[in-house]
Amino acid sequence: MTPGIVRALDRAEAVSPDDFAELHRADEPTLADPKPGNPVSHSQLIDLSRLLKMHAEQISTTESQRNQATISGNEDSSKDDEQTTTTTDPIPTSLSSLLHRTTIYTPPPPTPRHQTPQYTALMSRLRAAEEARSYERMLHPPPTRESFTQRFPSAAPFSLGSSAPADSPDNDATYEEVHRQIILIINILVSIVCVAVFIWVAARHWSVGKRLGLSMAGSFGIAIAEVVVYGGYVRKVEEAKRTERRKPEVKEIVRSWVLFKGGEEESVGLDGNGKAKEGDGGDGVRRRKGRYR
Repeated sequence: MTPGIVRALDRAEAVSPDDFAELHRADEPTLADPKPGNPVSHSQLIDLSRLLKMHAEQISTTESQRNQATISGNEDSSKDDEQTTTTTDPIPTSLSSLLHRTTIYTPPPPTPRHQTPQYTALMSRLRAAEEARSYERMLHPPPTRESFTQRFPSAAPFSLGSSAPADSPDNDATYEEVHRQIILIINILVSIVCVAVFIWVAARHWSVGKRLGLSMAGSFGIAIAEVVVYGGYVRKVEEAKRTERRKPEVKEIVRSWVLFKGGEEESVGLDGNGKAKEGDGGDGVRRRKGRYR
């Protein structure tokens, strides 16, 4: 409420008490004791404006009489000039004049509930316990978290994945196998598409349903054939690997050493274990004299 709304409420109550009583509603702010700063709803201001406009003539007559009485009573007093100006302020009757300088009403915060002694004691105990824990953490801070490398700097690095190095032959074989399988899949798809297109074009004089069924059957058949051929190829490769692993390892002499013994050259053959052959200088022990080449 502004001072103008307060004056308008007082004048409306004085002019028509019955109509003013209708402004009081249960679901809206009370207008019993209007003061600047009290809440007032927009619908109450609309009804107040209508009420003032209905009794505009009576309000204007009353205002003029009151102003004349105030001026005649204060004409000999220079100190009462300000009071005269204040009392002769016009009464706002339109809605725009009533809304002038109004603001959104913010209700005061609710009064805090009275805390029980049990609640106060519990909060004090919790605060004391938390302060004690904070002080204990300050005196004995927990150990900082460290990684495995920081804890054991001299330990060899390890990985949860494959233990083989990145440049090992196994990795190369794996990459080659994956590449071969990808190329094989692409070839199978290309074969299926080509067969389907060829059958569709070859059976162009048939109906659409028959052409579609024949193309799908041909594609399905070529896919089965490709899978069977690839399965046979994989089986043959596995059998070749198993056969190769079963073969015994045969060691052969690939080089002979030439030794100098008493100025004479003596050729000593070595077997796979590095021992001298029988008949090439005797007891199987290699004795070297002089320089060798």
